[in-house]
Amino acid sequence: MTSMSEQLQEMSFWDHLDALRSVLVKMAVVLVVMAVVLFMLMPRIFDGIIMAPCDGNFVLYRLFSRITAAIPGVPTFSTSDFHVDLINIQLASQFFIHMSTSFYLALVLSFPIIMYLLWTFVSPALYQHEKHSVKTAFFLGNIMFFLGVAVGYFVVFPVTLRFLADYHVSSIVPNQISLDSYMDTFMMLIFVMGLIFELPLLSWLLGNVGVLRREFFSHYRRHAIVVLLILAAFITPTGDPFTLTIVFLPIYVLYEFSSWLVPASKDADETADDEQ
Repeated sequence: MTSMSEQLQEMSFWDHLDALRSVLVKMAVVLVVMAVVLFMLMPRIFDGIIMAPCDGNFVLYRLFSRITAAIPGVPTFSTSDFHVDLINIQLASQFFIHMSTSFYLALVLSFPIIMYLLWTFVSPALYQHEKHSVKTAFFLGNIMFFLGVAVGYFVVFPVTLRFLADYHVSSIVPNQISLDSYMDTFMMLIFVMGLIFELPLLSWLLGNVGVLRREFFSHYRRHAIVVLLILAAFITPTGDPFTLTIVFLPIYVLYEFSSWLVPASKDADETADDEQ
């Protein structure tokens, strides 16, 4: 029986191209099927998930209300008087948002399946140790991305919406938030947090190829704290230190987790051995 490597050597360029075409067709089918299902379910998804942060009964607001009520001297986080009503000012916006949201959510939810199909095409050409590294990166990348999306949805976007919806440059200028503006901010913040949560994976990959070492994180920790605070303030432009801390802490934990994943330099290891 011929091995997989021998089979690969026997395959011509056109055979490889045909195998790639087959994988791409499967990816497209998965994406289309997922998008069609989400398109049919979109009214329920919009009402129960996407629009949920617009109501004061959202889970994060209730959690903030309980925490602030239990801390003496901290203003109570109100939930009863908060509600955001969206308006549509473009004739075709609701239809296009229905289509685009279905596609983007389908891309996110089917991403693990798409990457697995791509893996079935690439894996026969990899060595065993390379397969192990790619599997680890694939698993870690998916977990961290969806964790970042969850943090973006449950923490970052609601805090940002709460601040911006209640902010007034003048009391005589009411806020009327359009559907397009809401969806642009919703998608942007959630996907940005998903990408930010890929920092540990990026650090792990750079550490494996020798570009990054643990000493970099310890040396620039103070600088990183300042930068991460600025980033958290940019994501949630609010003067409330409580909400700023809520956003800053997950990002800083990512920084420390990235440091833990990256190997130390040989000189540091030798110094630690000498001290012992």
